[in-house]
Amino acid sequence: MLRTLSIRDFVIVEHLELEFASGFTVLSGETGAGKSILIDALQFVLGERAHPDTVRETCARADVAAEFLAAGPARQWLAQYAFAAAADDMDQDAVNTVLVRRILETGGRSRCFINGSVATLGQVRELGELVLDVHGQHEHQLLLRPTAQQQLLDAHGQLQETARAVARAYAQWRDAVSARAQAESEQQAAATQGEELQHLVEELGELGAHAGEWELLGAEQKRLAHGTALLEGSRLALEGIADAEDAAQPRLGRIAKGLAALSEYDQRLAPVLAALASADIHLDEAAHALRQYVDVCEIDEGRLAQLDERIAALHAAGRKWRCPPAQLAELLEASRTRLARLRGAHDLTALREAEARAAAHYRQAAEALSRARHAAARNMGLAVSAAMGDLAMSGGRFEVHLAACEPSAAGLERVEFLVSAHEAGTPRALARVASGGELSRIGLAIAVTAASANLVPTLIFDEVDAGIGGQVAATVGRLLRQLGRTRQVFCVTHLPQVAACGDHHFAVRKSSRADGRPVSQTQALLGKQRVQEIARMLGGAQITPLTQRHAQEMLDSP
Repeated sequence: MLRTLSIRDFVIVEHLELEFASGFTVLSGETGAGKSILIDALQFVLGERAHPDTVRETCARADVAAEFLAAGPARQWLAQYAFAAAADDMDQDAVNTVLVRRILETGGRSRCFINGSVATLGQVRELGELVLDVHGQHEHQLLLRPTAQQQLLDAHGQLQETARAVARAYAQWRDAVSARAQAESEQQAAATQGEELQHLVEELGELGAHAGEWELLGAEQKRLAHGTALLEGSRLALEGIADAEDAAQPRLGRIAKGLAALSEYDQRLAPVLAALASADIHLDEAAHALRQYVDVCEIDEGRLAQLDERIAALHAAGRKWRCPPAQLAELLEASRTRLARLRGAHDLTALREAEARAAAHYRQAAEALSRARHAAARNMGLAVSAAMGDLAMSGGRFEVHLAACEPSAAGLERVEFLVSAHEAGTPRALARVASGGELSRIGLAIAVTAASANLVPTLIFDEVDAGIGGQVAATVGRLLRQLGRTRQVFCVTHLPQVAACGDHHFAVRKSSRADGRPVSQTQALLGKQRVQEIARMLGGAQITPLTQRHAQEMLDSP
């Protein structure tokens, strides 16, 4: 049940705080005053798409919050997604309360909150389907569309989840059919590709290239190819450091000896001597390393030939398979994986078995949906026929015809609404029989019937009574009031007969600010205020004592 609605800077609503009760609530006002804006605000906070123009002119953002008393399905959903309020130190009424808030900035950025926690737009929509159901003023026009007729039947029979399961099963079946057909059409191409991959795997496997081999071969080949130069250069370096008469190390020793004698006269030479001693140590280490290198360094012409042969083989394989030699090992591994997948993906026996299982699963789900739809069709026909009688179409008959069709995501049947304007008539397609006024009344009958079958606690009828009047309008009001005994019902209406049946009444008015911008305001009506509003709806701008008496009589009638 909707308890409060807070709106700030939404379209032409500057700031509005409303409290609601159970029963049947009427919203009335002049055309363009903003009655439907309240409904738009509710749909907005519960996840409907909104244009940045929704933000009131010159304002930075629109902010709408709605508080509901959650029923069983909504409470379960809140608990499932961890949005439920904590029960500690709170009464049961507070625990069952859910606050939904949505903010829209002028740039189009939207933020949603459930009980103070950040929520996605999809989560808000899911919750909205559990707490609020809106019947729009033009929904009767959708009755002529087969898709809408099917959705209305499924809603009446509470078969939406079953229908979605059938649609999912159909999609899985079609995917299996597509996979099998594609495998069959590509079987020859796959065989050719498999042969090429097999040849590649065999050849590279025999070659035995491994990761990092190319870099190691290159380094070793470069060293062996320049072996003579490396050996002679190392010997010359060793002579220059230690072995020649004028080598660096003996000369450094003589220099250090001379400075050592002089340092006895000036200690400031001590750091220089220390540096020379360090240099001598480094030269000694370098000479030692060079001697070791020269001792082990040898030119292995046989190994060099092996390296050249291996490098040539890798080069040739790289050119053949259009792959850098360094990546041949990766190509081999990837080709093995692709070959395994190719063989597995085109296992036609497995694909045909999967297709058969998917077809059987779809058929089972679709047949269960068909049985449920036939039962729902009978119930819906009787209920709508009865409602049509209440709406001055006595003797009229409504039927839901289910015609077998090719399997589809919607099931195994096509839904068609049939209607007869009088008892002796043969029901025919709705589009061929119903006039505009009759279509509006049939649409209202279906809406009231569907709402009765719907478990959503709050129902909104947005000018669904357009195109009717007189005694029919009074009947509509009584139907909505009767529905309000078990649900919270809102109705936006221009009809005084409907408004007079409300348990609660709100009037919506539009005025202009000093700067000329329009502002919509809503006021709860009591006593004489409500009489004045019903009188206005009866007589227009001129409210006379007669229209006031008539309005009072309408409010006093049972």
